Amino acid sequence: MTTDALSGITVAKSVDARGTACPGPLLEAKRAIGTINSGDVMEILSADEGTKQDIPKWCKKQGHEYLGSAEENGYFKVYMKKK
Repeated sequence: MTTDALSGITVAKSVDARGTACPGPLLEAKRAIGTINSGDVMEILSADEGTKQDIPKWCKKQGHEYLGSAEENGYFKVYMKKK
């Protein structure tokens, strides 16, 4: 998805993992995924560059849909939809 399309998504859960290093953001996402419903979108905020690769790999492995990522001022917003 484009950055503009991602900015218009309704997010059910936002996980702020900007203060953690790899694998912290992925672990935070794994903990939070159980708190949302199937079809809901979760946003992971991370300053760790590896998150942009870790989340898509995890989504593929678990059957979730990786929607994309957007770069903000010093961090990333990574979006995924729960299966």
